[in-house]
Amino acid sequence: MLTTAPRGTVDILPEQAAKFQHVENTFRAICHRANFKEIRTPMFEHSELFNRAVGEQTDIVQKEMYTFLDRSERSLTLRPEGTAPVARAFIEHGIYAQAQPTKYYYIAQIFRYEAPQHGRYRQHQQCGVEFFGTRHPYADVEVISLAYNFYRQLGLRQFDLLVNTIGCPECRVEHRQALSQFLESRIAKLCPDCQSRYERNPMRILDCKNETCQEQLEGAPTPVEYACEACAEHYAGVKAGLEQLGIPYKEAPRLVRGLDYYSNTAFEFHSSHIGAQGAIGAGGRYDGLVASCGGPDTPGVGFGIGTERLILALEAEGVELPSPSSVDVFIATLGQAAEQKALSLIAELREAGFVAEMDLMGRSLKAQMKHAGRQGAARVVVIGDDELARGVAVVRDMKVSQQREVPLAELIATLQQSGQ
Repeated sequence: MLTTAPRGTVDILPEQAAKFQHVENTFRAICHRANFKEIRTPMFEHSELFNRAVGEQTDIVQKEMYTFLDRSERSLTLRPEGTAPVARAFIEHGIYAQAQPTKYYYIAQIFRYEAPQHGRYRQHQQCGVEFFGTRHPYADVEVISLAYNFYRQLGLRQFDLLVNTIGCPECRVEHRQALSQFLESRIAKLCPDCQSRYERNPMRILDCKNETCQEQLEGAPTPVEYACEACAEHYAGVKAGLEQLGIPYKEAPRLVRGLDYYSNTAFEFHSSHIGAQGAIGAGGRYDGLVASCGGPDTPGVGFGIGTERLILALEAEGVELPSPSSVDVFIATLGQAAEQKALSLIAELREAGFVAEMDLMGRSLKAQMKHAGRQGAARVVVIGDDELARGVAVVRDMKVSQQREVPLAELIATLQQSGQ
Protein backbone atom coordinates (compact mmCIF):
# COMPACT_ATOMS: atom_id res chain seq x y z
CA MET A 1 0.00 0.00 0.00
CA LEU A 2 2.86 2.38 0.73
CA THR A 3 4.15 2.09 -2.84
CA THR A 4 0.78 2.18 -4.64
CA ALA A 5 -1.24 5.31 -5.37
CA PRO A 6 -4.83 5.28 -4.02
CA ARG A 7 -7.41 3.79 -6.38
CA GLY A 8 -8.66 6.34 -8.87
CA THR A 9 -5.53 8.49 -8.72
CA VAL A 10 -2.49 8.58 -10.98
CA ASP A 11 1.03 9.93 -10.82
CA ILE A 12 1.74 12.47 -13.55
CA LEU A 13 5.36 11.78 -14.46
CA PRO A 14 7.51 14.25 -16.44
CA GLU A 15 6.56 12.84 -19.88
CA GLN A 16 2.87 13.40 -19.13
CA ALA A 17 3.41 16.59 -17.12
CA ALA A 18 4.84 18.27 -20.22
CA LYS A 19 1.53 17.64 -21.98
CA PHE A 20 -0.43 19.08 -19.05
CA GLN A 21 1.79 22.18 -19.06
CA HIS A 22 1.18 22.66 -22.79
CA VAL A 23 -2.60 22.42 -22.34
CA GLU A 24 -2.52 24.75 -19.33
CA ASN A 25 -0.34 27.33 -21.05
CA THR A 26 -2.56 27.30 -24.13
CA PHE A 27 -5.66 27.70 -21.95
CA ARG A 28 -4.14 30.58 -19.99
CA ALA A 29 -3.15 32.37 -23.18
CA ILE A 30 -6.57 32.06 -24.81
CA CYS A 31 -8.32 33.19 -21.61
CA HIS A 32 -5.97 36.16 -21.34
CA ARG A 33 -6.84 37.27 -24.87
CA ALA A 34 -10.55 37.11 -23.97
CA ASN A 35 -9.90 39.17 -20.80
CA PHE A 36 -10.69 36.36 -18.35
CA LYS A 37 -8.72 36.72 -15.10
CA GLU A 38 -7.37 33.75 -13.14
CA ILE A 39 -8.97 32.84 -9.81
CA ARG A 40 -7.70 30.22 -7.35
CA THR A 41 -10.09 28.92 -4.72
CA PRO A 42 -9.36 26.54 -1.79
CA MET A 43 -9.16 22.83 -2.42
CA PHE A 44 -11.89 22.26 0.16
CA GLU A 45 -15.01 24.21 1.11
CA HIS A 46 -17.78 24.02 3.67
CA SER A 47 -19.96 21.07 2.68
CA GLU A 48 -23.09 23.22 2.79
CA LEU A 49 -21.87 25.13 -0.26
CA PHE A 50 -22.11 22.07 -2.49
CA ASN A 51 -25.27 20.77 -0.79
CA ARG A 52 -27.05 24.02 -1.61
CA ALA A 53 -25.44 24.94 -4.92
CA VAL A 54 -25.08 21.55 -6.61
CA GLY A 55 -28.24 20.09 -5.08
CA GLU A 56 -28.73 17.56 -2.29
CA GLN A 57 -30.48 15.14 -4.66
CA THR A 58 -27.70 15.07 -7.27
CA ASP A 59 -25.36 12.11 -7.72
CA ILE A 60 -22.41 14.32 -6.80
CA VAL A 61 -23.77 15.19 -3.35
CA GLN A 62 -25.33 11.81 -2.64
CA LYS A 63 -22.55 9.53 -3.89
CA GLU A 64 -19.39 11.27 -5.05
CA MET A 65 -18.21 13.89 -2.55
CA TYR A 66 -15.16 13.45 -0.33
CA THR A 67 -16.60 14.88 2.89
CA PHE A 68 -14.93 14.87 6.31
CA LEU A 69 -15.10 16.49 9.73
CA ASP A 70 -12.15 18.63 10.79
CA ARG A 71 -10.87 18.80 14.38
CA SER A 72 -13.56 21.34 15.22
CA GLU A 73 -16.30 19.02 13.91
CA ARG A 74 -16.95 21.23 10.88
CA SER A 75 -18.07 19.40 7.74
CA LEU A 76 -15.71 20.11 4.85
CA THR A 77 -15.67 18.72 1.32
CA LEU A 78 -12.89 18.41 -1.25
CA ARG A 79 -13.90 20.43 -4.31
CA PRO A 80 -16.08 18.15 -6.54
CA GLU A 81 -16.65 20.83 -9.21
CA GLY A 82 -15.30 24.27 -9.98
CA THR A 83 -18.25 26.63 -10.35
CA ALA A 84 -19.74 26.77 -6.84
CA PRO A 85 -16.41 27.77 -5.18
CA VAL A 86 -15.97 30.60 -7.69
CA ALA A 87 -19.52 31.77 -7.04
CA ARG A 88 -18.81 31.69 -3.29
CA ALA A 89 -15.68 33.84 -3.79
CA PHE A 90 -17.70 36.20 -6.01
CA ILE A 91 -20.11 36.73 -3.11
CA GLU A 92 -17.63 36.73 -0.23
CA HIS A 93 -15.44 39.45 -1.72
CA GLY A 94 -18.34 41.62 -2.86
CA ILE A 95 -17.41 41.36 -6.52
CA TYR A 96 -21.11 41.62 -7.41
CA ALA A 97 -21.05 45.26 -6.22
CA GLN A 98 -18.42 46.15 -8.80
CA ALA A 99 -19.03 47.02 -12.45
CA GLN A 100 -20.12 43.92 -14.33
CA PRO A 101 -19.53 41.58 -16.06
CA THR A 102 -16.89 39.59 -14.19
CA LYS A 103 -14.87 37.00 -16.11
CA TYR A 104 -12.79 34.35 -14.35
CA TYR A 105 -10.86 31.26 -15.37
CA TYR A 106 -9.37 28.54 -13.22
CA ILE A 107 -7.17 25.45 -13.45
CA ALA A 108 -8.00 23.26 -10.47
CA GLN A 109 -7.90 19.77 -9.01
CA ILE A 110 -11.35 18.14 -8.73
CA PHE A 111 -12.25 15.24 -6.43
CA ARG A 112 -15.10 12.79 -6.97
CA TYR A 113 -15.61 9.34 -5.52
CA GLU A 114 -16.78 7.41 -8.56
CA ALA A 115 -15.77 4.28 -10.42
CA PRO A 116 -12.44 5.05 -12.13
CA GLN A 117 -12.45 4.84 -15.93
CA HIS A 118 -9.95 5.55 -18.65
CA GLY A 119 -9.39 9.31 -18.41
CA ARG A 120 -11.82 9.64 -15.48
CA TYR A 121 -10.15 9.64 -12.09
CA ARG A 122 -11.18 10.36 -8.52
CA GLN A 123 -8.68 13.19 -8.54
CA HIS A 124 -8.44 14.95 -11.88
CA GLN A 125 -7.67 18.36 -13.30
CA GLN A 126 -10.18 20.74 -14.78
CA CYS A 127 -9.87 23.94 -16.79
CA GLY A 128 -12.89 26.20 -16.57
CA VAL A 129 -14.32 29.68 -17.01
CA GLU A 130 -17.13 31.55 -15.23
CA PHE A 131 -18.80 34.65 -16.69
CA PHE A 132 -20.98 36.55 -14.19
CA GLY A 133 -23.27 39.53 -14.49
CA THR A 134 -25.10 39.40 -17.82
CA ARG A 135 -27.99 37.44 -19.31
CA HIS A 136 -27.05 38.39 -22.87
CA PRO A 137 -26.98 35.28 -25.11
CA TYR A 138 -23.67 36.47 -26.55
CA ALA A 139 -22.09 35.79 -23.14
CA ASP A 140 -23.00 32.13 -23.72
CA VAL A 141 -21.55 32.42 -27.22
CA GLU A 142 -18.31 33.92 -25.89
CA VAL A 143 -17.87 31.08 -23.41
CA ILE A 144 -18.64 28.40 -25.99
CA SER A 145 -16.40 30.01 -28.61
CA LEU A 146 -13.54 30.24 -26.11
CA ALA A 147 -13.72 26.48 -25.52
CA TYR A 148 -14.08 25.82 -29.26
CA ASN A 149 -11.06 27.96 -30.12
CA PHE A 150 -9.08 26.37 -27.28
CA TYR A 151 -9.61 22.92 -28.77
CA ARG A 152 -8.76 24.14 -32.25
CA GLN A 153 -5.60 25.88 -31.10
CA LEU A 154 -4.43 22.69 -29.42
CA GLY A 155 -4.87 20.89 -32.75
CA LEU A 156 -8.10 19.04 -32.05
CA ARG A 157 -10.32 18.77 -35.11
CA GLN A 158 -12.62 15.75 -34.74
CA PHE A 159 -15.13 16.87 -32.15
CA ASP A 160 -18.77 17.96 -32.04
CA LEU A 161 -20.50 20.77 -30.19
CA LEU A 162 -23.93 19.79 -28.85
CA VAL A 163 -26.32 22.51 -27.64
CA ASN A 164 -29.73 22.62 -26.02
CA THR A 165 -31.88 24.70 -23.71
CA ILE A 166 -33.24 23.23 -20.49
CA GLY A 167 -35.40 26.28 -19.85
CA CYS A 168 -35.88 28.24 -16.65
CA PRO A 169 -37.39 27.00 -13.35
CA GLU A 170 -40.80 28.31 -14.42
CA CYS A 171 -41.13 26.57 -17.80
CA ARG A 172 -39.47 23.41 -16.46
CA VAL A 173 -42.48 22.78 -14.22
CA GLU A 174 -44.68 21.97 -17.21
CA HIS A 175 -41.94 19.87 -18.79
CA ARG A 176 -41.44 17.91 -15.58
CA GLN A 177 -45.13 17.09 -15.40
CA ALA A 178 -45.19 15.93 -19.02
CA LEU A 179 -42.02 13.87 -18.65
CA SER A 180 -43.20 12.26 -15.39
CA GLN A 181 -46.47 11.31 -17.04
CA PHE A 182 -44.61 9.88 -20.06
CA LEU A 183 -42.30 7.78 -17.86
CA GLU A 184 -44.93 6.63 -15.38
CA SER A 185 -45.66 3.37 -17.21
CA ARG A 186 -41.96 2.80 -17.97
CA ILE A 187 -40.46 3.16 -14.48
CA ALA A 188 -39.97 -0.56 -13.96
CA LYS A 189 -37.83 -0.77 -17.10
CA LEU A 190 -35.50 2.03 -16.08
CA CYS A 191 -32.16 1.46 -14.35
CA PRO A 192 -32.09 1.83 -10.53
CA ASP A 193 -30.50 5.28 -10.75
CA CYS A 194 -33.21 6.54 -13.09
CA GLN A 195 -35.93 5.02 -10.92
CA SER A 196 -34.55 7.16 -8.10
CA ARG A 197 -34.29 10.20 -10.36
CA TYR A 198 -37.94 9.84 -11.33
CA GLU A 199 -39.01 11.18 -7.94
CA ARG A 200 -36.15 13.65 -7.43
CA ASN A 201 -35.47 15.15 -10.87
CA PRO A 202 -36.94 13.25 -13.82
CA MET A 203 -35.27 15.56 -16.36
CA ARG A 204 -31.92 13.98 -15.49
CA ILE A 205 -33.20 10.64 -16.83
CA LEU A 206 -32.82 12.17 -20.30
CA ASP A 207 -29.04 12.16 -19.76
CA CYS A 208 -28.76 8.50 -18.74
CA LYS A 209 -26.30 6.54 -20.89
CA ASN A 210 -27.91 3.16 -20.15
CA GLU A 211 -29.10 1.67 -23.45
CA THR A 212 -32.32 0.31 -21.96
CA CYS A 213 -33.16 3.72 -20.53
CA GLN A 214 -32.43 5.33 -23.87
CA GLU A 215 -34.88 2.94 -25.53
CA GLN A 216 -37.57 3.88 -23.01
CA LEU A 217 -36.97 7.56 -23.73
CA GLU A 218 -37.88 7.32 -27.41
CA GLY A 219 -40.54 9.98 -27.98
CA ALA A 220 -40.13 11.52 -24.51
CA PRO A 221 -40.95 15.23 -24.17
CA THR A 222 -37.80 17.38 -24.16
CA PRO A 223 -37.11 20.67 -22.36
CA VAL A 224 -36.84 22.68 -25.57
CA GLU A 225 -40.43 21.77 -26.46
CA TYR A 226 -41.65 23.48 -23.29
CA ALA A 227 -39.32 26.50 -23.31
CA CYS A 228 -41.16 29.71 -22.51
CA GLU A 229 -40.96 32.67 -24.88
CA ALA A 230 -38.01 34.25 -23.05
CA CYS A 231 -36.03 30.99 -22.92
CA ALA A 232 -36.75 30.24 -26.57
CA GLU A 233 -35.62 33.73 -27.52
CA HIS A 234 -32.41 33.33 -25.53
CA TYR A 235 -31.70 29.96 -27.15
CA ALA A 236 -32.29 31.43 -30.60
CA GLY A 237 -29.82 34.22 -29.77
CA VAL A 238 -27.16 31.69 -28.75
CA LYS A 239 -27.56 29.73 -31.97
CA ALA A 240 -27.51 32.88 -34.06
CA GLY A 241 -24.28 33.99 -32.36
CA LEU A 242 -22.62 30.64 -33.02
CA GLU A 243 -23.65 30.84 -36.66
CA GLN A 244 -22.31 34.39 -36.90
CA LEU A 245 -18.90 33.07 -35.73
CA GLY A 246 -19.03 30.08 -38.06
CA ILE A 247 -18.98 27.60 -35.17
CA PRO A 248 -20.73 24.37 -36.19
CA TYR A 249 -23.12 22.83 -33.69
CA LYS A 250 -25.72 20.10 -33.38
CA GLU A 251 -28.94 20.50 -31.45
CA ALA A 252 -29.35 17.77 -28.82
CA PRO A 253 -32.89 17.98 -27.35
CA ARG A 254 -32.09 15.42 -24.61
CA LEU A 255 -28.93 17.15 -23.46
CA VAL A 256 -29.26 18.21 -19.82
CA ARG A 257 -26.83 18.97 -17.01
CA GLY A 258 -26.33 16.90 -13.87
CA LEU A 259 -26.22 19.81 -11.43
CA ASP A 260 -29.27 21.64 -10.07
CA TYR A 261 -27.94 25.14 -10.63
CA TYR A 262 -28.07 24.99 -14.45
CA SER A 263 -30.80 26.72 -16.49
CA ASN A 264 -31.34 27.74 -20.12
CA THR A 265 -28.28 26.99 -22.27
CA ALA A 266 -26.61 23.59 -21.93
CA PHE A 267 -23.73 22.45 -24.13
CA GLU A 268 -21.16 19.69 -24.44
CA PHE A 269 -18.15 19.00 -26.64
CA HIS A 270 -17.76 15.37 -27.71
CA SER A 271 -14.90 13.40 -29.23
CA SER A 272 -15.61 10.07 -30.90
CA HIS A 273 -12.12 8.82 -30.08
CA ILE A 274 -12.41 8.24 -26.33
CA GLY A 275 -15.29 5.82 -25.90
CA ALA A 276 -19.07 5.97 -25.81
CA GLN A 277 -19.10 8.71 -23.17
CA GLY A 278 -16.98 11.02 -25.26
CA ALA A 279 -17.52 14.31 -23.46
CA ILE A 280 -14.34 16.39 -23.32
CA GLY A 281 -15.96 19.52 -21.90
CA ALA A 282 -19.37 20.81 -20.87
CA GLY A 283 -21.14 23.78 -19.41
CA GLY A 284 -24.11 26.05 -19.51
CA ARG A 285 -25.97 28.92 -17.92
CA TYR A 286 -26.66 29.09 -14.16
CA ASP A 287 -28.63 32.28 -13.50
CA GLY A 288 -29.85 31.16 -10.06
CA LEU A 289 -26.56 29.92 -8.59
CA VAL A 290 -25.26 33.09 -6.94
CA ALA A 291 -28.63 33.76 -5.29
CA SER A 292 -28.86 30.16 -4.04
CA CYS A 293 -25.46 30.61 -2.38
CA GLY A 294 -26.59 33.70 -0.49
CA GLY A 295 -25.69 36.44 -2.95
CA PRO A 296 -27.83 38.81 -5.02
CA ASP A 297 -29.63 37.74 -8.15
CA THR A 298 -26.72 37.46 -10.61
CA PRO A 299 -26.72 35.56 -13.90
CA GLY A 300 -23.79 33.41 -14.95
CA VAL A 301 -22.51 31.01 -17.58
CA GLY A 302 -19.40 28.84 -17.79
CA PHE A 303 -17.80 25.50 -18.61
CA GLY A 304 -15.42 22.88 -17.28
CA ILE A 305 -12.95 20.81 -19.32
CA GLY A 306 -11.27 17.67 -17.97
CA THR A 307 -7.59 17.91 -18.85
CA GLU A 308 -6.95 14.16 -18.76
CA ARG A 309 -9.75 13.37 -21.20
CA LEU A 310 -8.72 16.24 -23.46
CA ILE A 311 -5.18 14.87 -23.66
CA LEU A 312 -6.59 11.42 -24.51
CA ALA A 313 -8.58 12.97 -27.37
CA LEU A 314 -5.53 14.86 -28.64
CA GLU A 315 -3.41 11.71 -28.58
CA ALA A 316 -6.16 9.70 -30.30
CA GLU A 317 -6.17 12.22 -33.16
CA GLY A 318 -2.41 11.98 -33.43
CA VAL A 319 -1.78 15.57 -32.31
CA GLU A 320 1.89 15.94 -31.42
CA LEU A 321 2.29 17.09 -27.83
CA PRO A 322 5.48 18.40 -26.23
CA SER A 323 7.92 16.16 -24.38
CA PRO A 324 9.94 17.24 -21.33
CA SER A 325 12.59 19.78 -22.27
CA SER A 326 15.95 18.23 -23.15
CA VAL A 327 19.34 19.42 -21.97
CA ASP A 328 20.93 22.28 -23.94
CA VAL A 329 24.40 21.89 -22.47
CA PHE A 330 25.93 19.01 -20.53
CA ILE A 331 29.29 19.62 -18.82
CA ALA A 332 31.50 16.54 -18.67
CA THR A 333 34.47 16.79 -16.34
CA LEU A 334 37.70 14.93 -15.64
CA GLY A 335 39.33 15.76 -12.33
CA GLN A 336 38.29 17.52 -9.12
CA ALA A 337 39.41 20.99 -10.20
CA ALA A 338 37.41 20.67 -13.42
CA GLU A 339 34.38 19.53 -11.45
CA GLN A 340 34.60 22.63 -9.24
CA LYS A 341 34.81 24.86 -12.33
CA ALA A 342 31.81 23.08 -13.82
CA LEU A 343 29.73 23.93 -10.75
CA SER A 344 30.16 27.67 -11.35
CA LEU A 345 29.72 27.27 -15.11
CA ILE A 346 26.41 25.46 -14.57
CA ALA A 347 25.13 28.41 -12.54
CA GLU A 348 26.19 30.89 -15.21
CA LEU A 349 24.66 28.83 -18.02
CA ARG A 350 21.33 28.50 -16.25
CA GLU A 351 21.27 32.22 -15.50
CA ALA A 352 21.85 32.83 -19.21
CA GLY A 353 18.77 30.74 -20.04
CA PHE A 354 20.30 27.37 -20.90
CA VAL A 355 19.01 24.04 -19.62
CA ALA A 356 22.33 22.87 -18.20
CA GLU A 357 23.41 19.71 -16.42
CA MET A 358 26.56 18.04 -15.10
CA ASP A 359 27.48 14.62 -13.78
CA LEU A 360 27.22 14.06 -10.03
CA MET A 361 27.54 10.27 -10.08
CA GLY A 362 31.31 9.95 -10.48
CA ARG A 363 31.03 8.46 -13.96
CA SER A 364 33.99 8.06 -16.26
CA LEU A 365 34.33 10.54 -19.14
CA LYS A 366 33.06 7.92 -21.59
CA ALA A 367 30.06 7.17 -19.37
CA GLN A 368 29.36 10.88 -19.01
CA MET A 369 29.20 11.25 -22.79
CA LYS A 370 26.73 8.36 -23.02
CA HIS A 371 24.62 9.85 -20.24
CA ALA A 372 24.61 13.21 -22.01
CA GLY A 373 23.27 11.47 -25.10
CA ARG A 374 20.50 9.83 -23.07
CA GLN A 375 19.60 13.27 -21.72
CA GLY A 376 19.22 14.54 -25.28
CA ALA A 377 21.98 17.10 -24.79
CA ALA A 378 22.55 19.25 -27.87
CA ARG A 379 26.12 20.08 -26.85
CA VAL A 380 28.62 18.68 -24.40
CA VAL A 381 31.30 20.86 -22.82
CA VAL A 382 34.31 18.79 -21.79
CA ILE A 383 36.69 20.17 -19.16
CA GLY A 384 39.72 18.32 -17.81
CA ASP A 385 42.78 19.41 -15.88
CA ASP A 386 44.68 20.11 -19.13
CA GLU A 387 41.85 22.27 -20.56
CA LEU A 388 41.51 24.08 -17.26
CA ALA A 389 45.22 24.87 -17.19
CA ARG A 390 44.99 26.34 -20.70
CA GLY A 391 41.76 28.22 -19.96
CA VAL A 392 39.72 26.43 -22.63
CA ALA A 393 36.91 23.92 -22.94
CA VAL A 394 36.06 21.43 -25.67
CA VAL A 395 32.57 22.01 -27.08
CA ARG A 396 31.12 18.99 -28.87
CA ASP A 397 28.05 19.34 -31.08
CA MET A 398 26.18 16.06 -30.53
CA LYS A 399 24.08 16.37 -33.70
CA VAL A 400 26.96 16.55 -36.16
CA SER A 401 29.63 14.92 -33.96
CA GLN A 402 32.01 17.85 -34.35
CA GLN A 403 34.01 19.56 -31.63
CA ARG A 404 36.27 22.55 -31.13
CA GLU A 405 38.16 24.32 -28.38
CA VAL A 406 36.65 27.52 -26.98
CA PRO A 407 38.22 29.90 -24.43
CA LEU A 408 36.39 29.55 -21.10
CA ALA A 409 35.92 33.32 -20.99
CA GLU A 410 34.00 33.15 -24.29
CA LEU A 411 32.10 29.90 -23.62
CA ILE A 412 28.64 31.29 -22.87
CA ALA A 413 28.80 33.87 -25.69
CA THR A 414 29.88 31.15 -28.13
CA LEU A 415 27.03 28.85 -27.06
CA GLN A 416 24.54 31.68 -27.38
CA GLN A 417 25.73 32.55 -30.89
CA SER A 418 25.35 28.94 -32.01
CA GLY A 419 21.78 28.90 -30.69
CA GLN A 420 20.34 27.68 -27.44
